[in-house]
Amino acid sequence: MTPTGTGEAAHEMPKDASAPVMALHAATLKALPFSDTRDFDEAARGFLGTVENARITSAQGRVVWSLEPYGFLSKAEAPPTVDPSLWRQSRLNMHHGLFEVVPGVYQVRGLDIANMTLIEGDSGVVVVDALTSVEGARAAMQLYFRHRGQRPVAAVIFTHTHTDHWGGARGVLDEDALAGGKVPVIAPNLFMEHAVSENIIAGPAMLRRAQYQFGPLLAKGPRGQVDCGLGKSMAVGSVSLVRPTDLIMATGDKRSIDGVGFEFQMAPNSEAPAEMHFFIPRYKLLNLAENCTHNFHNLLPFRGADVRDALAWSKYLGEALQMWGGKAEAMCGQHHWPVWGKERIETMIRQQRDLYKFAHDQTIRLMNHGLTAAEIAETIKLPDSLDGAWHARGYYGHIRHNVKAIYQKYLGWYDANPVNLDPLPPVEGGRKYVEYMGGAEVILGRAAKDFARGEFRFVAQAVGHLVFADPDNQPARALLADTFEQLGYAAESATWRNAYLFGAQELRHGMPKLPPRAGMPRETLAALRTEQLWDVLGVRLNGPRAEGKHIVLNWSFTDTGETFILTLENCALTYVAGAQAATADAGFTLARGTLDEIIASQTTFDQAVGSGVIKFSGNPMRLGELMALMDEFPRMFEIVEPKRVAVS
Repeated sequence: MTPTGTGEAAHEMPKDASAPVMALHAATLKALPFSDTRDFDEAARGFLGTVENARITSAQGRVVWSLEPYGFLSKAEAPPTVDPSLWRQSRLNMHHGLFEVVPGVYQVRGLDIANMTLIEGDSGVVVVDALTSVEGARAAMQLYFRHRGQRPVAAVIFTHTHTDHWGGARGVLDEDALAGGKVPVIAPNLFMEHAVSENIIAGPAMLRRAQYQFGPLLAKGPRGQVDCGLGKSMAVGSVSLVRPTDLIMATGDKRSIDGVGFEFQMAPNSEAPAEMHFFIPRYKLLNLAENCTHNFHNLLPFRGADVRDALAWSKYLGEALQMWGGKAEAMCGQHHWPVWGKERIETMIRQQRDLYKFAHDQTIRLMNHGLTAAEIAETIKLPDSLDGAWHARGYYGHIRHNVKAIYQKYLGWYDANPVNLDPLPPVEGGRKYVEYMGGAEVILGRAAKDFARGEFRFVAQAVGHLVFADPDNQPARALLADTFEQLGYAAESATWRNAYLFGAQELRHGMPKLPPRAGMPRETLAALRTEQLWDVLGVRLNGPRAEGKHIVLNWSFTDTGETFILTLENCALTYVAGAQAATADAGFTLARGTLDEIIASQTTFDQAVGSGVIKFSGNPMRLGELMALMDEFPRMFEIVEPKRVAVS
């Protein structure tokens, strides 16, 4: 194929795969062990029943999850527009319903990106992870009850802090269970701190970037979104948060829940800031949460996060092998499908352990030879023993971007070359590159030739400069979109594919028009410490507009007993806990719950003052003056082209 070069191209539909991409796919089919179908057997093993098309709706009839749009994955042979290895993983992730792991242990898979594990005790069931949405969790429980009979929930376990593992908690626990506090909710130490804070401060940027990682706004199909590696995508239902009642503090901690013994292992700063594994001797079952899944995981997701510790991750897997190797006869995780048999389990753990250790050690080795992150990504290659293991393939994380995460963790963004110390920003740099390269027509002519040769990575770089120099240049947008598309078709990593294809879509059609983001839910606000609320307020402060302002406010919360001094000075918002300023501009006395209601837009500050639930002293208008300095963050902002609205 050839790239489109007309002004009409910006609105064209997805194209065919190019000859260079199809050649890459043919090489993949020869290089990897596609004759090994054991994963397909294990993904189907123990199937008991399902929900048709895994379709789940809200009370209002809104579809929050469905695998029906992925019916095209029924074909065994990959189309030219999808990497064959990714096609295989995408088909494996189509298995959905209730599955028996061993008698007494069951999993609901494919009703969300994550799994729900159900462990039967003497009289009830222990629910491990509550999926993303209340609707999905409720459907999962109903499916389990339909096949295993109605039984009470004896406990809920959250393996770690990511939303797809706790967001549906209120679909598992009803109001009576929550009000009575009779059902223990067990989680790793520091669960609440990380569950509510990891995506709060940088949440607006993360949510926009997540559209590129997961591809939810791409059409489902062979030329669009097929998977995200861990599963299909994120559910879009109601999210709830239930505060744990029991924290696991240390490796070796044990619990007896409904007559079933659990042995725990802590794994902080691995796949999540707070995460844990467990073993159940009764069932000879090992659960390694999200640290030993059927792909190479992310050390730094595209949406953004703290860089994960590959060395610690490897050590936790090694420790799990020492603790439970030879004991476990089945191993399941909170994504993908289980594996069975001591030898199979130990082999998978060893390979996953060595995958993260190899990536860590070889990145650091090459780093200490002076290679930069980009150079390491070009140099490093997995050993054959790992490269040929299906569960080590980079469907979600990828060796080429995970090594860059490791580099960043140790040395940061700067590669020590002064050329890269203070480069021009994209628009200004793009204009100079276009000038230096001889103008738009010259760039497009050369890029078209490189495109035909399959040199897509450089074409993307070169034409990307042109788009940032002149975002209204339709041939440039069209060629960059075509290039992204071919890079997406070539990608084995689902997240890479989604990012490339969504970039192409936005170049052709512009940013999707979405309604404004809903405010933070009241229960999420209640889970934040007051200090975290002030931190959220601080990042919303528009520094330039606050120039010369000085505001001091006292806060006293009647229900928590907390006091704070909130100070705007030097264009920064700071606070002191446990104190009150003698010369504050104003002071406010209220319940912390009232502040949550105001932020959640359930009431206004004026209404709360008028009803008497907020007492004040001094000049309350100073608070209004402070709030007038706060930015509202947009739900959408440009990524593959210049910002249309200046930000200061």
